[in-house]
Amino acid sequence: MSNVAAAIIERNGKILIAQRSKPGPLYGKWEFPGGKQEPGETIQDCLRRELVEELGIQAEIGDHFCTTSLTLNSRPCEMLIFWVTSFTGEPQLFDHMAMAWVTIDELSSYDFPDTNVPIIEKLQTNLRT
Repeated sequence: MSNVAAAIIERNGKILIAQRSKPGPLYGKWEFPGGKQEPGETIQDCLRRELVEELGIQAEIGDHFCTTSLTLNSRPCEMLIFWVTSFTGEPQLFDHMAMAWVTIDELSSYDFPDTNVPIIEKLQTNLRT
């Protein structure tokens, strides 16, 4: 089973989300940045690499927040979500068509894939400020 890593990137009380630009069933959906784990890398190394590739930032991967299940290329896998509270560089659009810094309450007004809904619900339940 391959895994996917995603980041909850927090700055000044807001979370960074990005809108997918690649053609496919998730085109135009919003997501927490991240991507697929490559053979031989840890899930944290995967997330570090993906954040450089997608956003151009050097991130310090923090605590594990939650794990959710999804299907990727007709195979079951897990998406592990980690906090990123420290990074260098300013996020740029290398792999997405848009990004936004939003509050936890604003997450519900964006169109996320179904697999992200439990993450948003957990954020809203545990972290409302």
